[in-house]
Amino acid sequence: MPWAVGGLRLGRDWVAAPDPAALRARWATLTGSEGAERERLFRPSRVRTPAAGAAALPGQRSAATARFADAPGPCPDPVRVLREPFDEQWLLPDQRLIDTARPELWRVRDEHQVFLVEAPGPLVTAHLPAGRLGRIRPLHRRPGGAEPNIAPGLLPLLGERYGGWITAEDFLCWVLAAGRPGPRGHEVPLAANPAHWRSGLELGHRLLTVQLRGARGGEPPRLPGGRRPYVRSAVGAWPHGLAYDAGSQTLSLGSGTVSPVPAGAWEYEAQGVRVLEAWFAARTAHRGPDADGLEALGPAEWPQSWTSELLALVTTLALLADLAPERAAFEPGPGLSAEGLRAAGVLPPPGWARRPASVLDHHEEGPGGQFALL
Repeated sequence: MPWAVGGLRLGRDWVAAPDPAALRARWATLTGSEGAERERLFRPSRVRTPAAGAAALPGQRSAATARFADAPGPCPDPVRVLREPFDEQWLLPDQRLIDTARPELWRVRDEHQVFLVEAPGPLVTAHLPAGRLGRIRPLHRRPGGAEPNIAPGLLPLLGERYGGWITAEDFLCWVLAAGRPGPRGHEVPLAANPAHWRSGLELGHRLLTVQLRGARGGEPPRLPGGRRPYVRSAVGAWPHGLAYDAGSQTLSLGSGTVSPVPAGAWEYEAQGVRVLEAWFAARTAHRGPDADGLEALGPAEWPQSWTSELLALVTTLALLADLAPERAAFEPGPGLSAEGLRAAGVLPPPGWARRPASVLDHHEEGPGGQFALL
């Protein structure tokens, strides 16, 4: 997957939040302030200040491009993003507020796209990754699922060897099953044996289905009956802590309880942190003693939607924990040699494959209302 992009750098945490209503409240507070107070709330950086203009992000036609200090415009509709591993939050899609927004990723962001994130373990998401997650490799180089971000010639070569049509999504599934961290980064051996390929493909499809969590029109993954988590007692106005009881498999949020929560879901870690604890901490950060300015604006009561998100997250983590031993034991067998891939013209990929594709399907508005030339 030759085309890789560094992660988004927001520059200010208040532009993202677990609750879209909080983002609209922050926008209203910022645009309702003036002078030094607006400057303080904005939290300027070397790249972005209220006096700096920026182009509209691709696909966000309603975004303003005048200098924020002159004409902030209406609040843009928050968009769903992956903020941390398995933590889907919301972002204000205004490039005037984001230090490094990666417009090239926004150009190919649509209902067909999938992003592979090079975290210590590969993450796949249908939402734009917008956190400190690692390099991002889109599955497709163009909108509409066109032109796979795969080394030219590789998919036909694999199809000949394995005896069938190989799609970009098949290759992504293989990455999820066989990819491992290595001394040169994330390394993906390519099976020489068709039987090994089919075995890895089947495992990878299950991993992909769980990680996509029902995105792109799919069915959300479910645990079998008897293992599905339910709300046993409602979460109160605001839970002050998160706790887990392994004996009863109960997750407590203050006086609220959810069970059964398998131990594998509670213990599941990403980047050295328990995912469920990080998810809860992100939703209580605005109430913490260190919250200041716009970051302190958030819901006064626990939204019911967060409880639904929690149930879905527990399901995802439990299923991934169930698949972890199978993935750890998977052996791709003897691999295709680099020399063979060079002889077939697959390696090294051409320079153009490492760069964004030209996307000229629509006008993009630059700073001050000018049209951008791509």
